Amino acid sequence: MGQPSVLKFHSTLKQKIGSFNCEAIASQLKLDEYGTFLRRAGCLDKIAVLYYLPSMKLQTVESLLKEKNEPKFRFTQVKRAFYKELALNWEALTVFPKALRDSCSGLIPWDALTIEKETRDPHDGTEKLLCVCHDGAKIETVLMRHHRDRNTVCVSSQVGCPMACAFCATGAQGFKRNLTRDEIAEQVILFARRLAVEGARVTNVVVMGMGEPMHNYDAVIDALRLLNDADGFGLGARHMSVSTCGVVPGILRLADEDLQINLAISLHAAMNEVRDSIMPVNRTYPLSELMRAVHTYMQKTNRRVMFEYVLLDGVNDSIEHARALAALLGDDYRLVHVNLLTYHATKGFAASDRRTADAFLTELHHLGVPATYRKNFGEEIDAACGQLAA
Repeated sequence: MGQPSVLKFHSTLKQKIGSFNCEAIASQLKLDEYGTFLRRAGCLDKIAVLYYLPSMKLQTVESLLKEKNEPKFRFTQVKRAFYKELALNWEALTVFPKALRDSCSGLIPWDALTIEKETRDPHDGTEKLLCVCHDGAKIETVLMRHHRDRNTVCVSSQVGCPMACAFCATGAQGFKRNLTRDEIAEQVILFARRLAVEGARVTNVVVMGMGEPMHNYDAVIDALRLLNDADGFGLGARHMSVSTCGVVPGILRLADEDLQINLAISLHAAMNEVRDSIMPVNRTYPLSELMRAVHTYMQKTNRRVMFEYVLLDGVNDSIEHARALAALLGDDYRLVHVNLLTYHATKGFAASDRRTADAFLTELHHLGVPATYRKNFGEEIDAACGQLAA
């Protein structure tokens, strides 16, 4: 948004907000986010922070209700309506007096994300949403429908991705910004509303969409806490998973969290020279350092770690590579599981053929490593692993 439209936006808001305390809102934003916003807006007016509010919704609502001297239970009612009752808009919040609903809706959008495009895979029912954030940034999020009423939402944590993995479409588009807590959590709510119409619900959440979650650690963990909160969405922590390409400090932080969420490592190679060539993160956190962090996580949490491994023809799919993977994982495989993934063409690589993939899996089993093929979802709509790009 250019400066003229920003200033016009300010003028309109000033007429609406009365005594609404913008300084109080600004204090809840991290200084770097607030400063970045102001520089981008080309304006030092504190009211500019309101342009940022759709992505800071819960904090904003709470501050607004305090400004209006509303009792604390009003905020609880908003939170319950959004996360538990899956209300579609402010008008559905009928426990609020109409005047208060109208006041809030005039200041704060109900949703932080707007759906621009919906796509559904005709074969497996996978759904993908292209969502637009408050600042025009775009992300994709995916619903995977399993058998026996299991529905998994794959959420994005960043707009783009800074990790530049050679086989990933998201990494090819570069990094734009981190998503906020509300933008991350709301991806789950968008699908929860759809499933509720069918009499179904979200049963699992995986942070495996666009972005590297450990580079947006605080927002990701805050979003998962909100989704786990009994007064929020109420999803069990053990039904949530976070995937990282190997950012060691994030793995070590996660080991000390009191949330029993699952950890997945996007590994894809068990030899440094191979991993260096396809995953630049390995030059910062080589395999020895990564595995030390993983073992620390296992020792502290006693939780199993999933290792994701996409099979690339002629790159990482030989029997020698399978043996290197088994050796890397150690002698005790009780807390490890390898998911073998099919490569979905994005650029520069080809998927291993079935004979090679079967030989790789057989060798892992021969060596005692728990491993399975992971089911593919949404390949026809570019919603499978490594295909998300907005």
